[in-house]
Formats: sequence, C-alpha cells, structure tokens
Amino acid sequence: MKVFLGGVVAAFFGVIGILIFHKAFFNLLGGAIPLILLVGGIMAAYLGYDEVKDKLPLPKKKETAGPDASSESRLKEEAEKYRQEVERLKAELDKNKASS
Repeated sequence: MKVFLGGVVAAFFGVIGILIFHKAFFNLLGGAIPLILLVGGIMAAYLGYDEVKDKLPLPKKKETAGPDASSESRLKEEAEKYRQEVERLKAELDKNKASS
C-alpha cells in the first residue's frame, strides 16, 4: 500500500513538474530522442548482423580420409547399446502400466 501511495504521489508531482517546467521538459525530451534512436539503431544493427552471420553457410572443412572403420564400429556398438536400453525401458513401462 505504501508503494502504491508513493507511486501516486510521485506521478502527481511529475505531472505538476511537467506543467510548470514544460519548456525544459520538451528541451530534455528533444535531446534524448536522437540519443535513444542512435542507441536503438546500433543495437538493432548488431542483432541483425548476428542473425545474418548465423544464417550464412559455413565453409566446409576438408575431410582427410573419411570416418575410420574403428570409429564406425564403435558408433554401431553404442547405437545397439542404446536400442537395448530403450527396449528394456519400454518393457519396464509396460509392466508398470499393467500393474497400475
């Protein structure tokens, strides 16, 4: 409640201040708008540049001799291990559903 009342009082004094010092307020506003536009434009250009840079295709790296036979067999072993784990978890899930 105290924060609300403080906000109302501050807003009231702010309106009174603008009415009394309207010329100074508009001078300040007139000087702040170009600065805000400049900073906002720089930020937008930077973010746009990052977005464009992310969408550009990366140069392809030269492959030396392709994947090794050992790394290929290792990947197949890992894939088989994960398939077995998935099957085990599916069976366990079906068992839990049946018991519920």
